[in-house]
Amino acid sequence: MPRWRPPQAPSTALITREGHDRLKAELDQLWTQRRPEVVKALAAAAAEGDRSENAEYTYRKKQLGEIDRRVRHLSKRLERLKVAEGRPADPRAVFFGAWLTIERDDTGAQATWRIVGPDEIDAAKGWISIDSPLARAALGKRIDDGFDAELPGGLARFLVVDVRYEA
Repeated sequence: MPRWRPPQAPSTALITREGHDRLKAELDQLWTQRRPEVVKALAAAAAEGDRSENAEYTYRKKQLGEIDRRVRHLSKRLERLKVAEGRPADPRAVFFGAWLTIERDDTGAQATWRIVGPDEIDAAKGWISIDSPLARAALGKRIDDGFDAELPGGLARFLVVDVRYEA
């Protein structure tokens, strides 16, 4: 029996143009290329006879289910997402899509993050979700403003060093 978990709060339905294009390309690739390949392999495995002992058939059936779940998720999510384009009226303030350079008060360490939608986060690229505690605390702040963010390690104080928006 699965463990019950409370429902998650709905995530912000914003996305950058690049993120939207990437999700759309993934959906198209799954639907037009990957799914037909798996269906063809599934049909070939089914033709081999007894399905109860056919590992290839079982694997392909599972793979098709995973593809269909992802296609269904992407289709519904892309309908709800709003692409945030353009630059804000105040380019010195932190808003969605900003590249934000912050300095931690206690260590002096600097980090640069881009605030993006929850569907396109990538820590390796320095992209954090607008729903993250750090991004929520930084929204609306301007260069040289300080702010507090509740991080997993406790409360931390930061200073906005730079804000930029790329075209």
